[in-house]
Amino acid sequence: MSCSCSNGKRSYLFSSESVSEGHPDKMADRISDRILDAFLTRDPNARVACETLLADQYVVVAGEFKTRRPEDFQAVKESAESLVRQVIRDTGYKNAETGIDPDHCEIRICFNGQSQDINQGVDRTDGVLGAGDQGLMFGYACDETPELMPAPIVYAHRIMLRQAELRKNGTLPWLLPDAKSQVTFKYENEQPTRVEAVVLSTQHEPNIRMEELSAAVKEHILDPVIPSHLRSPGCRILINPTGRFVTGGPKGDTGLTGRKIIVDTYGGSAPHGGGAFSGKDPSKVDRSAAYMARFLAKQVVARGWAKRALVQLAYAIGVAEPVSFLLNTFGTETDCLRDLEAELKREFDLRPHAIIERLDLLRPIYYPTAAYGHFGRSNLNLPWEMVTEG
Repeated sequence: MSCSCSNGKRSYLFSSESVSEGHPDKMADRISDRILDAFLTRDPNARVACETLLADQYVVVAGEFKTRRPEDFQAVKESAESLVRQVIRDTGYKNAETGIDPDHCEIRICFNGQSQDINQGVDRTDGVLGAGDQGLMFGYACDETPELMPAPIVYAHRIMLRQAELRKNGTLPWLLPDAKSQVTFKYENEQPTRVEAVVLSTQHEPNIRMEELSAAVKEHILDPVIPSHLRSPGCRILINPTGRFVTGGPKGDTGLTGRKIIVDTYGGSAPHGGGAFSGKDPSKVDRSAAYMARFLAKQVVARGWAKRALVQLAYAIGVAEPVSFLLNTFGTETDCLRDLEAELKREFDLRPHAIIERLDLLRPIYYPTAAYGHFGRSNLNLPWEMVTEG
């Protein structure tokens, strides 16, 4: 990252990307979370670790699962293939030529029971829920946007949501499901000031001319999302820079659960502990503690305690209390004498069972989160996005 200083102000460029629900990695996330929701519908305390692989016309869904009643495990296993085909249809793929055929692709379901060695650390004999794995999780919030999210990832997601809307409502009927966006902001004195570059690569029907595609995408997608007053005078707009993009989805590239974790979170504006979210039940702190870290960071910014907040939590497998807790406000706090970290620790219980209870996580709410980000989604009423009075 290069920086320049003028009159004491620091300036730099920062980019974030998003991908559509038809991107093969996102399809894998969506399938894994659809399986998770199916288990939680039958057993809210199910243990789920589901992974999906897509390659051309082949789908593998595998993982480790545990339900209180064997018949619930069997019911989800028997319905898994139809669930996968429905996700593919809902994503918008209709045939093998453009991505994947939902009716004729080969699907393999490989469901195993959860390891007893893992289970004894999670469902402990003392009745306390232990962390489902070791690891570190980060949550972040800032005042750059109404969503309290970094501007680059917010606008990258908005482009993808707009692409999906126009594809589904028929405004641009030649759009196909696979797409990627990237937005570059110029920052001055740690605040986004204007957009310097926008990239959108969108899959399309073969009969559309590139000139027509570029003009329509600019008019109907980019201009409404990033109007001229947000752009720098020399803002670069790149639409399908490689040219033709007809073959997409799993036919164009392999998809795998958990490969878009930066898209899922803060677009690279904050650290990431490395753990993916999709396909994991909330006993896995990769998911639940990352949601709680976002919840805590958002409280700090929404309450006016600081302009930016980064929270790190870390856990040991089978242990309920976090092994570490950090709050970093980057010098933006409004009261330097206030111990914000201590206040959060007093107000919020950070043991897995308490996180699950506070955020009401034992519900089938995860499938909608598997595309367009897990944070800043005000339209979904996600519990980790709520703000409480402090």
